[in-house]
Amino acid sequence: MNLKDFRNLEVGKALLTQTGYWAFIPAPLPPNLGWPLPLVSALSEAERDLSKLTTLAGAVPFPRLLIQPFVRREAVLSSRIEGTHASLTDLYTYESAQMSFLEPSDDVREVYNYVRALDYGLERVKTLPVSLRLIRELHGKLMENVRGGNLTPGEFRRTQNWIGPAGSTLATATYVPPPIDEMNLGLDGLEKFIHAGSDIPALVRAAMIHYQFEAIHPFLDGNGRVGRLLMVLLFCEWGLLPQPLLNLSVYFEHYRQEYYDRLLAVSQRGEWDEWVRFFLRGVSLQAKDSVARLGRLQGLRAQYQTIAASERNPKRMEQVLDFLFMRPIISIGQLQDGLGINFVTARRYVEKLVAAGILHEATGYSRNRIFRADEILKAVEGTEE
Repeated sequence: MNLKDFRNLEVGKALLTQTGYWAFIPAPLPPNLGWPLPLVSALSEAERDLSKLTTLAGAVPFPRLLIQPFVRREAVLSSRIEGTHASLTDLYTYESAQMSFLEPSDDVREVYNYVRALDYGLERVKTLPVSLRLIRELHGKLMENVRGGNLTPGEFRRTQNWIGPAGSTLATATYVPPPIDEMNLGLDGLEKFIHAGSDIPALVRAAMIHYQFEAIHPFLDGNGRVGRLLMVLLFCEWGLLPQPLLNLSVYFEHYRQEYYDRLLAVSQRGEWDEWVRFFLRGVSLQAKDSVARLGRLQGLRAQYQTIAASERNPKRMEQVLDFLFMRPIISIGQLQDGLGINFVTARRYVEKLVAAGILHEATGYSRNRIFRADEILKAVEGTEE
């Protein structure tokens, strides 16, 4: 770590450790923002766009169904930032019950673990506020039986880590986070900031928390994904969104290098205003994106309603269609288990939807068949896949 790059004492300090390497200790939150006009404007726009998304989500007649596609899209893109190459289609295919005989790739398993961790966190925050304990639990779910799973999953690190190009060392790393004692102090301060009342707007607090977590870098692996999971949970816990419908990781992945550069610039030069504006721009863009996706999904669901209306048991067909919006790649067995119906009935519904052009068989197999709802997938995926 180049000491000359870390000279802004207001944002933190470089520390020479007893073993002779430099590490960075971020200052406690909150920083003193200058609140220039561009930052105020960015906050106003982000709050306005997020409010539109919240309003639309509240008006959707089937909001529960929308959680799963957005959660999975977030999982794919957050994991992609860290170098995975699994797609949303790969994830849904792996989750299809009859595909369990296939050994998933490491990338798909990592993305699937992200879904498990996020689902777990969304349920857990109903009884346990976002805290260091919950963060450790999320990490344990995220790192179970995947690459890096031998690096103390579910536990904060007990050794020094660093960030830099492949082959870098503590001496040559771009960034070295706090040593263990300072890390624990930083985490304690971060938890207190999360729980403390504040006049700082919630979106700005979220940007601060994300930076601080990444600067502390408390795990040996998985810090980026846990830090982005933390944003989803805070948005829901704070009531900024009723459901996890904002895919910030899409924005971070699209502007990956700027994302890393903005975080590092806070540590090196104290560029808090620039980082927060970058974060708020992401909130605004992804809120607009989610509004568009919700509109497309609503339109499709209304279009498919005519199929349900023509059935002798329209309520059951509505359940089948709704299941597709949660799982646009399915097996007959998966539909059977999901709706609690027998295999013959599930097969009959799938055949009807194939005949209607909503589903098509994707494997070409006579057994272990998988069916895709391409229009729903396209509405969820957009241009990122």
